[in-house]
Amino acid sequence: MSELPLPAELDILYEDDALIAVNKPSGLLVHPSWIAPRRTPHCVGMIKRYLNGATVHTIHRLDRATSGVILFGKQKEASRLMNEAFAERRVRKTYLCVVRGYADEEDVIDHALKLKYDKQDDRRTRQDKPAQDAVTAYRRLATVELPIPIGQYPAARYSLVECKPHTGRKHQIRRHMKHIFHPIVGDSKHGDGRHNTLWRDNFGLQRLLLMATELSFHHPLTGEHITLKAPVAPEVDQLLQPFGWQDCYPTVQTRIGVMPLQSEQETEEEAALELQTEESP
Repeated sequence: MSELPLPAELDILYEDDALIAVNKPSGLLVHPSWIAPRRTPHCVGMIKRYLNGATVHTIHRLDRATSGVILFGKQKEASRLMNEAFAERRVRKTYLCVVRGYADEEDVIDHALKLKYDKQDDRRTRQDKPAQDAVTAYRRLATVELPIPIGQYPAARYSLVECKPHTGRKHQIRRHMKHIFHPIVGDSKHGDGRHNTLWRDNFGLQRLLLMATELSFHHPLTGEHITLKAPVAPEVDQLLQPFGWQDCYPTVQTRIGVMPLQSEQETEEEAALELQTEESP
């Protein structure tokens, strides 16, 4: 599945002295990666420039193909406490996805996942780790039947599904939805190629239909309860509106500011700053 061109700006959803959250578009890396050329745009580099070179702490991640709300730390102690909150499952995460077929109305997927080794991106990771517990709750929000033949079937059926992962394994939602035979549309690694082709040929889809729509947690320093919401991207809203699904997902932007994407004319000095990114323990 090819990727959409990146927007010119990155929306800031929340910012204080300790934390900053942005609405990551599909196709944008969270941090520098072995799988992409050195100057490929990424959230950490953009936020680092926005903060005039200050250290940016990675708290959690989203797949490159996934869009939505993602949180970073501006202070080391706040970032450490937020890492603990994620590890202790005190952060509530909500995702939206479009899947093949009619999913059950609601269920909990409790299926351990073994680390899928990526010889490029995970080349420093141990390959002999045992399967880890992985739990995802989901509920079906809407369905649609399209009069487009697919395989042996005269029509194609899809569901709009809300997922709440209780754990944070690599590609967890994507692998869990595949496990229950409802792979996510646009997923080139864990999805159904025939349905990906159908959406590309009939709707011009160029991305994974998985969006991180909400993040809820207590502020690590003040204790204040914070809920951050990211609307679905305009291209996704345009795809789903004809199905009558527009009341099932957020579309209102709650951004408090924007930051520009890095340009191809990035200097060597700026590139060096990105390599100083600090990941919280």
